[in-house]
Amino acid sequence: MSGTEDAAIQPGKPLAQALFEDMGRQVESMRPNGSQENDETDQKVVEEIESLCMNCHEDGVTRLLLTRIPFFREIVIMSFSCEHCHFKNSEIQSAGEIQQRGARYTLRLEREEDFQRQVVKSDTCTLRVEDIDLEIPPGRGQYTNIEGVVSSVRQDLESQQAARMEQMPEIAKKVAVVIQSLADMLDGKRYPFTISADDPSGNSWIEPSMHDRGGKYTKHEFSRTAEQNAALGLGDTSATADGVLDSSAPATEIRPEYHASGMVPALPERDRITTNNVDDEDIIENEVYSFPASCPGCTRSCATNMKMVNIPHFKQVVLMSTVCEHCGYRSNEVKTGGKVPELGRKITLRVQRSDDLARDVLKSESAALYCPELQLRVEPGTLGGKFTTVEGLLTQFRNDLRAQAFGLEDGDTDEVPASDSMEPEAKRTWTEFFDGLSAAISGNLPFTMILEDPLASSYVQSYTAPEPDPQIDVEDYERTHEEEEHLGLNDIKTEGYEEEHAAEQARIAAELKGEEGVEETTKGD
Repeated sequence: MSGTEDAAIQPGKPLAQALFEDMGRQVESMRPNGSQENDETDQKVVEEIESLCMNCHEDGVTRLLLTRIPFFREIVIMSFSCEHCHFKNSEIQSAGEIQQRGARYTLRLEREEDFQRQVVKSDTCTLRVEDIDLEIPPGRGQYTNIEGVVSSVRQDLESQQAARMEQMPEIAKKVAVVIQSLADMLDGKRYPFTISADDPSGNSWIEPSMHDRGGKYTKHEFSRTAEQNAALGLGDTSATADGVLDSSAPATEIRPEYHASGMVPALPERDRITTNNVDDEDIIENEVYSFPASCPGCTRSCATNMKMVNIPHFKQVVLMSTVCEHCGYRSNEVKTGGKVPELGRKITLRVQRSDDLARDVLKSESAALYCPELQLRVEPGTLGGKFTTVEGLLTQFRNDLRAQAFGLEDGDTDEVPASDSMEPEAKRTWTEFFDGLSAAISGNLPFTMILEDPLASSYVQSYTAPEPDPQIDVEDYERTHEEEEHLGLNDIKTEGYEEEHAAEQARIAAELKGEEGVEETTKGD
């Protein structure tokens, strides 16, 4: 694709932004066939490659389009057509690398507009319609919308239904129920229902909206299992049978700031940290401990360092940091300990002055964050546990959202225009949203920050502790059934389970004895 590269790459422009333009800009750059204007500046948007048709074995044409999806990343759209047998096919492939963590997106559809949400399904993604327990296994990559996903599944099931009724009538009746459920969803008769996309490669996506509220849209990142890494081809192939790295493998060049020794503040020297010393003695405050782990990025062995810190007027927390010397993977997180409290906690901070932005904040993984004046809502699990300041927390949310929206490189916080493929209303909404966040971070806009944590593991620094802070309201509340279910607390029983277990075992034994008696009576008859 040298033609595209020569035309697109410009000095000082990142390679990804040069090769992968937004969909709207790509369309605008295409001219009608036969036009001879601006030949010197024209670039070839779609690459065409002569390919073998697998249907009639004649020569067809494969067309490739390199594009970038707003709030997501770069993809390659491929379309094949054969003029001999008129066979057509299309699919997408991610143009980026496999992400360091897998991702799971969940969307609750409540109205007709939700069907128009864009969906990127990679060839490793599993889609599910949760309400009818329907799973679409990994397969061909797709770039479509929710309506397209549901319609294609319905059509695929209907295409074989006649043969299914003749050969397997019992199964066909169950499939007919699924087909009718999908039809009702498309007709708007089954609201609300939920669709999820689970991709261990992290390269699938469901489009978000500024107006999503109350858990309607969630994204959860997770560490891959060894089996998922093997399926993605991420196994440690450079290791010998003895577990020793192959010396002939090329060394990985890691930038200095990605090494543990380049961290600020720096970790203790390696010889001062005993691997797996976490089991040797009691955990004490302000001491760094280390234990072996597997890197989620490359699956090689690495060390996770942890340190217990006491937050005044709160509780002890554990800071955890993982740095892989092989691939440069880095992560840090805050974990809170102790027993599960009986009540959740809601903390409301009124940020009125610039010094309020310097208050320490611990946002646990189970906490949701709301800023009504800024139209900011962060669902539980986003970014994991973080111990930072009010300013640092808002800055990270702003930079992460803006990087997804505008395709900025890591650490690049310069303002850039919104994607050309956005609707004008969406452009205006996102611009106002980021302007409001920036004003709040600069101390020019008072706002309220609410941390709602069902595990009461979040904290906001008080300037008047131990006396009540007039700018902070703390309210304990009873968890809802949904929160208890999400946290797995409904299935926990710590008292009286011995009697229930003994009664269950006795019931099973009685049923087995009764079945044996019936069998003996049958044999006697």
